Formats: sequence, structure tokens, C-alpha cells
Amino acid sequence: MKIIGLTGSIAAGKSTVAGWIRDLGIAIHDADAAVHELLSSHGAAVEAILVEFEPYLAGCDIGNLETGINRQELGNYIFARPQARQQLESILHPLVRQCRDAFLDKHRSIAAPAVVLDVPLLLETGGDAICDYIIVVHASAETTAKRALARNGMTPAKLAGILASQMPVDAKKKRADLCLDSDLQPEATRQDLIKWLTTIHVPILGRDQAKT
Repeated sequence: MKIIGLTGSIAAGKSTVAGWIRDLGIAIHDADAAVHELLSSHGAAVEAILVEFEPYLAGCDIGNLETGINRQELGNYIFARPQARQQLESILHPLVRQCRDAFLDKHRSIAAPAVVLDVPLLLETGGDAICDYIIVVHASAETTAKRALARNGMTPAKLAGILASQMPVDAKKKRADLCLDSDLQPEATRQDLIKWLTTIHVPILGRDQAKT
């Protein structure tokens, strides 16, 4: 089974590419979605995060076991404090890896020809070590800033903190087997993806099969 890593900086267009991949019938493990589940009501990470961070957030609505973690309140605290970020990652990353490994085991058991791991910090966390191929989605700094700042709760300071925690785009591109520029026309970029998947012998299923 081929394991393809999908990554890119914030607001680079990775989610759009992930959608195309799903349309092609390739299973994706979405690390962000896994984190959302871990932080949701009675999620596996909620109790540990409350124990770790609630004492420092008196007066803030960080959440509880019933409601899950208030991501915005926690994020506001985390991004100004690198040590706190590391503490959060020490809780979340092992749990996300467990979810990822269960996903891989499931698809190996059904002899899936390929799967994709959609991970924002794939290269930064060493997740690429288990991947056979890497796709990096990128866009200009102007484009990514415009997209990111349109998101609810995003500020220039928070965006700067996120970018500082991520590998520079040029360094990511050097480690990629395929680079997809989301500043280009979407259909052209999608066809580049399809052609590349064909070259590495990944079966194309779903509604786009006839276009390959």
C-alpha cells in the first residue's frame, strides 16, 4: 500500500486538494479532523487538556468534558506561549498517531492500493518518515495571508505565530515529490494531480476516472 503525505502551510489550498483526492476514491486520514474529534465532547484528549491548562486559564471558558475544549480560548493562550504549545502537542500528537495507525491498519487489511495522510505539520513532526511520497500544496504569501485572515478569529499576530511554527514553504517544496500551486487555475492543478497519481500507479476511481 502506497502512503502519500499531503501537506502545506496555512491557507495554502490543501483542503481543496484533499477534496479532489476524495473524489478520486482515495481514502484520506485528516489530522485536523482527528484533533477536532479528540477535543470534542468526551474526546480522548479533553480530560488531559483540562488538567494541564485549566489552572492557567482562570476566568476563561476553556470548556469541559460535556462541551469539549473551546479551541479559540485555548488557541489564544497557546500561540503566545511556545512552552504551552509543546505541552499541548505532547498530549495531542500521540493520540493523533494512534488514530492514524488505526486508519493505516484498516486500509492495509482491505488491500487498499494507496491512502493519503493529510497533515499540516507532516514535515515538521517527522510524519513523512512513513510516507512513500509527499505532496506539498503552496500559494503566494499574499494569497495565503488573504485566505487566512478571512477566517473567524484569525489575527495578523496569530497568523505570524502559526507561520513561525511551520517550515518555510521553499524548504517544504524541496522535499516534495509533487508541488501543487493553488494560485493557478484549479482545473489545471487538479489535472496535474491526476496525472501524477497515474504515474505512480495509483488507481483512479470515482467520477474523475474517465478523465485520466
